[in-house]
Amino acid sequence: MGFLDKALGKTKEVLSENADKVGQAIDKAGDIIDEKTQGKYSSTVDKVQDAAKNVVEKNAVEKNRTDNGEQQP
Repeated sequence: MGFLDKALGKTKEVLSENADKVGQAIDKAGDIIDEKTQGKYSSTVDKVQDAAKNVVEKNAVEKNRTDNGEQQP
């Protein structure tokens, strides 16, 4: 396993363990972008926020399955 593989694995682990905090950070970043752009791109920012949260949530679910000994589909 190379350096990048290890780094990606560790990143996924940290994200899944702190999914709630990551979600809050995603919301805050989106709010800052909306503020700086005066809401001009708010619908796009909302879509990106939702997509990012879905990735974090999916990663957390996969980690829980792995931790419980279940195999990934």
